[in-house]
Amino acid sequence: MKSYRTIFFLLNLLIFITLTGCSGPALKVAPVAISDNPSSKIFELEETLAEGRTQQVHVLSPTWYAKAEGYLDKARYGLANNDSVSGILQNTANGHAHFNKAKEYALIAQSAISKAIKARELANGAGAASLGDDYQELEYAFTALTTDIENNNLARAEKNEDKVAKGFADLELRAIKENTLGEVRILLADNIDQGAKKLAPNTLQETEKALSDADLFITQQRYEREKMQNKANKALFQAQRLGQIMAMSHSLITMLPEEISLLHENQLHQITSKLGGHDLRNEAADLQLQSILGSVASLQDDNQYLKEKWQQEKLEFEAKLTEKQGEIDSQRQKIATLEGQSKDAQRERELIILQEKKTKARLESERRFQQLFNEVQGMFAQDQAEVYKQAKNLVIRLKTMQFPVGKDLIMPDNYSLLGQVRKAIRTFGEPHVVIEGHTDNTGSSAINAQLSQNRAEAVRQYFIANGTLEGEKLTAIGYGPERPLAANDTAEGRAINRRIDVIIKTETANN
Repeated sequence: MKSYRTIFFLLNLLIFITLTGCSGPALKVAPVAISDNPSSKIFELEETLAEGRTQQVHVLSPTWYAKAEGYLDKARYGLANNDSVSGILQNTANGHAHFNKAKEYALIAQSAISKAIKARELANGAGAASLGDDYQELEYAFTALTTDIENNNLARAEKNEDKVAKGFADLELRAIKENTLGEVRILLADNIDQGAKKLAPNTLQETEKALSDADLFITQQRYEREKMQNKANKALFQAQRLGQIMAMSHSLITMLPEEISLLHENQLHQITSKLGGHDLRNEAADLQLQSILGSVASLQDDNQYLKEKWQQEKLEFEAKLTEKQGEIDSQRQKIATLEGQSKDAQRERELIILQEKKTKARLESERRFQQLFNEVQGMFAQDQAEVYKQAKNLVIRLKTMQFPVGKDLIMPDNYSLLGQVRKAIRTFGEPHVVIEGHTDNTGSSAINAQLSQNRAEAVRQYFIANGTLEGEKLTAIGYGPERPLAANDTAEGRAINRRIDVIIKTETANN
């Protein structure tokens, strides 16, 4: 493989020498037209160099690209200091010439050190740049490869390519593990420092195994993104669970046995009361738990029954509607026959009737939408949510929907609010619903975009789990900081921008 790349490089080099002459890197500089606009030519060179960056020319031919940028700087300086037009234009022409030379060497590099280039791209895609000095050291080594190619020293570039490629591959793996398992390791170490080996040995062992499994899988299958993330999420869940077990264990250390028993009893009793069950505190804890589980199962059965019943009624209504529509069509045909109207006249009559029906349907739809809008608006207190119309959609902006900092966990304080949203959605039957997540601009855009997506998805999963709608009717979208409602330069503005919007597509519901 190396020999083929060597031949390819030498062929390109031969063509290059033929075109430029044997005396060295002679440049073909385009002639300067004194009538050209200096500002336009500078802008043109800026655009050319910017496009070159997107194609990695500045990396694959750093020397020639840097020279091109140098001429751009000279042209800018000349324009700012009212230098001669011819001098400014000559600098832009020189900049283009050096950039063209950089592109020639970049093409040769893409064939000569393709393995190192690919390894570097994968490492950057995994976020290896965050690894600091180790990454920078490899960047220097990669630049040495491209510089060797610019100096027509292919042998040294090929000799060092494998080492550079392997270095980037190792950094890629480190970056993947750091991004997926870094938080798990921090949580695990913190809990061990807090005494997890003594207070929660079993949960600690489960967490360490989940971390070990994820680490091994990433090592062996670093490009199985979905499976890798699932294992990382499982390890993170276990580490967070360990933290909760530790917190509970610490709190129980200072409690008397009776206090622990009463705490457990009170938790079961609260759930039983909410489910409308009898006071079973005089019974065994296992019996109380079974009673709770039975009540939950009964509620789930009721919900399923109501859903199936509603579906059946919907089908029966649609069948009757189709039947009635058939009768109407039949009567119209009879009327047309009896009246002996021509086909054109009948078509015109039907169009008029159809237009009247559409107008009535539209007015009825608007009246119904306004009625439902008023009903939904009355479900929320002013400080809970803002309900407004957006074209044919209804938007519920959840003012009090708050998440822990940097997390997508729905806190119990939000269940009541989301319960009201469920009622609002069901008011429209089975509409399509879009859940939008938004953040302020604190932190990086990429992290905020992912966080807003995760929070919107958490709300979507909550609605699915509670039987609000089927999954295909619920869409979660994270916009990050892209759609602010207020300026992000104040705490109040940032708080407004951190929100969840629920958009009910009422048109699909009406149809």
